[in-house]
Amino acid sequence: VFNPATGIQESEVMLASKSDLDLAVEKAKKAFEIWSIKPPAQRARIIFKFKELIEKNSDEITKLIVSEHGKVYEDAKGSLTRGLEVVEFACGIPQVLKGEFSENVGTNVDSWSIRQPLGVVAGITPFNFPAMVPMWMFPIAIACGNTFILKPSEKDPSCPLKLAQLAVEAGIPPGVLNVVNGDKEAVDAILEDKNIQAVSFVGSTPIAEYVYHTGTKNNKRVQALGGAKNHMVIMPDADVEKTTDAIIGSAFGSAGERCMAISVAVCVGEKTKEKMKNPTLVKNMQHVKWKEIPPLKGPNPQGLRKDVKQDTKKPEKLNGRQSNR
Repeated sequence: VFNPATGIQESEVMLASKSDLDLAVEKAKKAFEIWSIKPPAQRARIIFKFKELIEKNSDEITKLIVSEHGKVYEDAKGSLTRGLEVVEFACGIPQVLKGEFSENVGTNVDSWSIRQPLGVVAGITPFNFPAMVPMWMFPIAIACGNTFILKPSEKDPSCPLKLAQLAVEAGIPPGVLNVVNGDKEAVDAILEDKNIQAVSFVGSTPIAEYVYHTGTKNNKRVQALGGAKNHMVIMPDADVEKTTDAIIGSAFGSAGERCMAISVAVCVGEKTKEKMKNPTLVKNMQHVKWKEIPPLKGPNPQGLRKDVKQDTKKPEKLNGRQSNR
C-alpha cells in the first residue's frame, strides 16, 4: 500500500484466496440464521451506535483516507460525511421495512407485501472512495437483516477495515460483517459462490460488465455501477467566471477520480469557445494535459459518439499500481 503523496510503500495487505472467501461465506451464512430473525428495532440500535462511533472517530478515519488514497483532508472528510448519511438512513430501517396490506382487492381476495432479508450478500468497492462507497452498501444490507461480505480495493484497505472494527465495537455479531481483501481471485469467488445471493459493485465500466454478466449467470441479483464520466455543455450566455470555477472544480476535484468528474467541455458555438479561453482557465490548465476537439459537423445528434473516441489505452503502472487515469 503506497502513500500517494510520497509514492513510498507504507504497508502491505494480504490478499485472500478462494478458501479464505469460502470461510467468510460460511461464517456469514451461519450468522444469518440468528441475525435475520432479530427484530429490526434491535438491529437499528446497533446501527445508531455505529453512527456514533463513526462521528467519534471521524478524524482518524479521514486521515486514513488521506494517507492511502491521497484526497486532501477536507475532501476526504466530505466523502466520509456522505457515507455517514446512509448510516443515518439505516437507523430508520424499522419504518422502511414495513409491508403493505390491501383488503378485498378482489372478491374475497386480500393482498399484502412483506420485506425479508435475502441471506449472504456482498459488495465490491473501488479505491477512490474507501469510506463512502462501502457505506452505501453494508449498513443498509445489515440493517435489513442480511449478512455482508465486503471486498474493498486492495490499494487503500485500512479505512474499510477501520469501519468494520467500529461496527464490531457497536455490537455487530461475529460473521454479520466480513471484510475480505483480495484481487480478481476473490472477486470471482464472490461471483461464483452459490451461497451469496446478491452483489453490489462500483468501479470501471469494463469490470462492471464482467461483474454483471458473471453474477447474473450464477443466478445472483447484481447491481453494477460502471464508470460515469460526464460532459459539461457550456451555453452562449454562461457566466465566464462561474463556468471557469465549475470546470476546474468538477474536472480536478478528488483528482478527477469520481463519477461526477467532467472529462469533456462542449462549447455551444465558436464564440462561446473563444469566450471560455479566459486568463484564469488558461493559467490553471498550463500544467494539465488536455486536448481540444474539433467542432462536430452535421445535425446528427449521435455525432459525438462517432467523432469522439474514449481513451482506450492500456493502464499504466504507477509505483507498482495500476492507473486508468
